[in-house]
Amino acid sequence: MVRAFLACAGALYLILAGWCAWKPVEAANTVGLQLLPGSGQSEFLTVYGGLEAGLGVMLLLPLFWPSLVRSALINSTVIHGCLLVFRVAGFFLFSGISSTTNNLAIGEGSLFLCSAVLLWTYRGGSREGSRRGSRGSSRGSSRRSSRRSSGVSTQVEGEGEVG
Repeated sequence: MVRAFLACAGALYLILAGWCAWKPVEAANTVGLQLLPGSGQSEFLTVYGGLEAGLGVMLLLPLFWPSLVRSALINSTVIHGCLLVFRVAGFFLFSGISSTTNNLAIGEGSLFLCSAVLLWTYRGGSREGSRRGSRGSSRGSSRRSSRRSSGVSTQVEGEGEVG
């Protein structure tokens, strides 16, 4: 379920990045921005296209490297939490908010809540939990395990799995 959420959110951000890159005027108008030639266009492409592409890739990386699931959930929670805080501040500071902006707020809030709940309940891939269990089951035994560090192999006795 966690990886499915990250895959959907990541794909969404890549689609948005593509929209911002290939139809910047349409994308900007939809969110109430006016692109000025040159620097304005470059800034929109970079911040909206580039940053959204980066978010998409960050959320998709755990599909290829499962050890990054917890990091992606932490990043997603922090990023969407910040977006939501600033979005809500905008509702109080400005008038004339469009329904598109309201929908963005709902989407950002949903992504934040999903990220936070999944992070809170995520137990997979926890090295601390698996190491604790491994050590607890092998205490007092004379089982040997090897440890590789900088290409040097050493033997550790009595501690179970190391590293």
